[in-house]
Amino acid sequence: MPSLRTLLKISRPGLWFQTLWLYALPLAAGADWSQPGPYLGLLYVTYPLNALVYGWNDLVDVDIDAQNPRKDSWLFGARATADELRFSLRLNAVLQVIFAALFTALSGPSALLLMAGIVAVNATYNARIGGLRGRPPFDLINPLGYLLVVQLAVQVAGVPAVPWQALVYLALFCLQAQLIGEVMDYWPDLASGRVTSATRLGVRPSKLIITGVVAIEAALLWFAFADWLLASMLAFGTLWLLADLLILWRDRQYTRQEYTLAGLGMNAAGLISMAWVFYTGSLLRPIWP
Repeated sequence: MPSLRTLLKISRPGLWFQTLWLYALPLAAGADWSQPGPYLGLLYVTYPLNALVYGWNDLVDVDIDAQNPRKDSWLFGARATADELRFSLRLNAVLQVIFAALFTALSGPSALLLMAGIVAVNATYNARIGGLRGRPPFDLINPLGYLLVVQLAVQVAGVPAVPWQALVYLALFCLQAQLIGEVMDYWPDLASGRVTSATRLGVRPSKLIITGVVAIEAALLWFAFADWLLASMLAFGTLWLLADLLILWRDRQYTRQEYTLAGLGMNAAGLISMAWVFYTGSLLRPIWP
């Protein structure tokens, strides 16, 4: 049986900000915090959801991750054994059933379909035979399933649906987050023979795509939402990514310390932007088109 420390590491607490960000956005419309729904949803998108996503992925990649320099950290996950990961998934299956029952009791049968969709997205990505994780470009499309977290917030908290412009922004966010992860794992993936969009494209073309997507996100935040703070943060991020691509790292592998600094930076930016969006509700009030 794995330790509690290992079970928690498997869920990659350093990446919880992504699901928390997606969940927090709809709640900015004004969730009723006197009801249990918002709290239960908040609890689910921390450990249970992330343990499902990353624990399942790590079980498929257990041999590759044994050589991955960014593993065995709170930011990027445990370097767990296959037995520990199988235990984690069995535990997580119980959690999924419990939360599915709770959400269904709160918001009706549609919540059960939503939870089934979350499991199905992970199953199609991580299937050992034919899984989309090894079928570019579908490895970049499948993570759009993270948008189900937005719908989960809408259902369990009883808030209005988010505008389509915000969903476009979030889809771009999911795409670039997936490709960033693939670039970070490029070298161990290449050595093991794992096929991803990043290993097919190469490091520098992948970084160029990431930079372009972040630039589009910045423009969307400026023109569609007039959110100067988030647009400025992403504009700075675009310049940093260009410096990384052209001057600093180019196609060189990152060190363990550089992975850690990057993870801490992503958490800081993610938490600041989440607090800002939750406070202002800016992504719920598009001004264009």
